[in-house]
Amino acid sequence: MYKVVIKSFFLIPLLLCSSFLNAQENYPFVHETDPLAIKKLEEWKDWKFGLLMHWGAYSIWGIVESWSLCPEDEGWCERKKGSFQNYAEYKKDYENLGAQFNPVKFNPAKWATAAKDAGMKYMVFTTKHHDGFSMFDTKQTDYKITAPWVPFHSNPKADVTKEIFNAFRNEGISTGAYFSKPDWHNENFWWPYFPPMNRNVNYDIKKYPQRWKNFQDFTYNQIKELMTDYGKVDILWLDGAWVRPDSVVDKNIDWQKNIPAGQDVDMTRISKMCRQLQPGIIIVDRWVPGPYENYHTPEQQIPDKPLPYPWETCMTMAGSWSYVPNDKYKPTNTIIHNLIDIVSKGGNYLLNIAPGPDGEWHDDAYVKLKEIGIWMKLNGEAIYNTRPIAPYKENNICFTQSKDGKTIYVHYLLKENESIPSEIIFKGTEPGSKSVASLVSTGKKLIWKKENGVTKIVLPKGTTASHAIVIKITNG
Repeated sequence: MYKVVIKSFFLIPLLLCSSFLNAQENYPFVHETDPLAIKKLEEWKDWKFGLLMHWGAYSIWGIVESWSLCPEDEGWCERKKGSFQNYAEYKKDYENLGAQFNPVKFNPAKWATAAKDAGMKYMVFTTKHHDGFSMFDTKQTDYKITAPWVPFHSNPKADVTKEIFNAFRNEGISTGAYFSKPDWHNENFWWPYFPPMNRNVNYDIKKYPQRWKNFQDFTYNQIKELMTDYGKVDILWLDGAWVRPDSVVDKNIDWQKNIPAGQDVDMTRISKMCRQLQPGIIIVDRWVPGPYENYHTPEQQIPDKPLPYPWETCMTMAGSWSYVPNDKYKPTNTIIHNLIDIVSKGGNYLLNIAPGPDGEWHDDAYVKLKEIGIWMKLNGEAIYNTRPIAPYKENNICFTQSKDGKTIYVHYLLKENESIPSEIIFKGTEPGSKSVASLVSTGKKLIWKKENGVTKIVLPKGTTASHAIVIKITNG
């Protein structure tokens, strides 16, 4: 994830995110051809709402995940903790954070229950971020949460990835493994012989091909462990788009100018292995155009219009992807409106919550999820298993439809403390003459009429709703 510091919160710069989207438009989207993966993607389109979690030893300092290790003069790489004036000393301090990492309040069953009650259908967890600290019991490195030098290693729940996956599966929630392709701790990515210059590999791959081959094997073996030892995995969510084939490097794009030749982990080999071990798994090689990006992932933003391919907005519930003390959480109204807006345009909503160094979520996260769940239990019919329908969004009204096209859902987004209107008026879609309108939350039938090209639906006195009023229009 890309970060910039604004008013003490870590946020993605939208201009940078837009540059990713624009870069992708230069290449045609490659649709999946594997029948089992196509089937899984159709299921994923029905899930709509998921959980993303960024968690690692960096939570001890309460800083942006990994990026302070990157020697680039960018706001999201700023160093504020440890020996921040000296890069070499800072890197040692950062990489020793694991020696303090002891999240004794870690209780993934509590998280899974809260996510299920909120209506989340899938989750993605950071098994390893760019800093290389593995949150699973990998055999490829000792830089991991289960290593003897990490105090939490003796805890029965030390393999947190396994515990999280099992807890969420037990609640019927599908699982996804976030995995960073770059690894800034691995000696074959950032070779200690040379200082790192930026986020990319710090040596000439053509001059030292065996070193890069070693890194490819390391990456392959770590992903194979996740595909082999951690039960059913529905999504492999790969981050670090600057690790990509030469064929899709565009030197005219700022963030791709410094990508060296050959910085490719061989996704063909990785994908083949993943599909053999996890048939039908969705593979998301984020921001890398080609056959291994099964869906696009706009970050911290919602597209203005539907996209002509599967997509998912990933967004923080608070201000940062990682744990930050006293972070400010979005209002529940905003989160629900984002969900409706995204779904009305054909996307999924992956909402990030960051556990703290003690292994617990902030209380606000539980409060927000509970409030979301109350709304979803009443109105989820208009979210799950739906597809977009033009005009998608009209001012503060969004539209979705059932997959068979027989039912249209009209979502009226309520502002904070807005009174229930006496009628809802829209132009976008016209009910048939025999259509029946009703409130999704109660099933109560509503009077509607068409006048001068607009549809008016009357809400009876005493109608109550929070966040959004959802009306179901069934074709007669």
